[in-house]
Amino acid sequence: MAVTDAQNPLLGETTCGTLLQKLQEIWDEVGESDEERDKMLIQIEQECLDVYKKKVEQAVKSRAQLLEALSDARTELACLLSALGEKCFAEFPEKASGTIKEQLEAIAPVLEQLWEQKTARVKEFSDVQTQIQKICGEIAGNLNINDIPAVDDADLSLQKLNEYHAQLQELQKEKSDRLHNVLEFVSSVHDLCAVLGMDFFSSVTDVHPSLNDLTGMQSISNDTLARLAKTVLALKEEKKQRLHKLQELANQLMDLWNLMDTPMEERKLFDHVTCNMLASVDEVTVPRALALDLIEQAEAEVERLDQLKTSRMKEIAFKKQAELEEIYAHVHVEIAPDVGRDKIMALIDSGNVEPAELLADMDNQISRAKEEAISRKEILDKVEKWMLACEEESWLEDYNRDENRYSASRGAHLNLKRAERARILVNKIPALVDTLVAKTRAWERRSWHTVCI
Repeated sequence: MAVTDAQNPLLGETTCGTLLQKLQEIWDEVGESDEERDKMLIQIEQECLDVYKKKVEQAVKSRAQLLEALSDARTELACLLSALGEKCFAEFPEKASGTIKEQLEAIAPVLEQLWEQKTARVKEFSDVQTQIQKICGEIAGNLNINDIPAVDDADLSLQKLNEYHAQLQELQKEKSDRLHNVLEFVSSVHDLCAVLGMDFFSSVTDVHPSLNDLTGMQSISNDTLARLAKTVLALKEEKKQRLHKLQELANQLMDLWNLMDTPMEERKLFDHVTCNMLASVDEVTVPRALALDLIEQAEAEVERLDQLKTSRMKEIAFKKQAELEEIYAHVHVEIAPDVGRDKIMALIDSGNVEPAELLADMDNQISRAKEEAISRKEILDKVEKWMLACEEESWLEDYNRDENRYSASRGAHLNLKRAERARILVNKIPALVDTLVAKTRAWERRSWHTVCI
């Protein structure tokens, strides 16, 4: 639409009307025909329409771009709300109103706020997923701290975040339980190594290097737990075998000591060996109680005593043989001591008889000899009395033949008193003989009955 001078708010300003008037004046002055004038006016009008048309097209395009931007903004808003799990946003009306630009201006701060919220939420997800990944790596034994977990932007809801937190809590509990198990295993390895005299740090380092530092982070993987359990079982088996070996050595030492009459001072040197003779595996807790060097020391002592056993056995056997001979000599039983000693030496040197059995047999012989001596004691007493009476009888016969027995010589009164006692004792000889014969026959009957039994 043409703007007339009357519609121009500013006087003196160039307008389409003033320009058209100026053009007509020029045409009048030039003398343009009406046909040329109409033709030129039509051209001017067409050019004006083209300008308006172009401007309208530009306006339509601009509106379309704004509508597209508004649509994108609304789509972005919906995506953010969906990702964050927000059904609506309090500061943004569900049905927006106003011009397109007003609607864009209204949605812009909401989008900015949601983007800030999304950034913070992504960080929360990344933190909790990183912790989950770290613990899972510790459990699996393939932790790589350089790996950063990818966050799913499509679901950043609080519900999903809470699920991750719940998973993290479960993993933290599992980690705590595994760490407790690791520490229990390590404690068992420490106690077992102490008893066995083994290097604790070397043992746990062979399982996993991290176990060497109890103040740092220990491995809690399935492999570490399995290897720790295997190590504990191996150490317990080693403890069991060493205790069995030590108890065998202790029994051998006791047998050798008892066999060789070893003094208590020497035995006390191996109290650390004999103190566990009757102990169970769980009862042995003293450090180095089952150390290899102590077992080797006990083995060396058993070997040393075993080498001395032969000569010592001969000495003890000869001592017992002498005791046996003394008992038989006291009860007037004849034995062949030289033959007895030769037989003992031959038995020990041949190795066909155990020294303990030989000494036990000799002890039995000594016991039987003592029983024999006791059974002969009454007869021997009677024999001694009979022999004494016989001696007094012989003296009395010599005394009676002495013509000077009644002289007043020195000591004559003593001989007279002895003669009186001798006559009394001589008169008892028949009774003594009868009693001795009866007791001897009774002893022989008992001895024969014992032999038959």
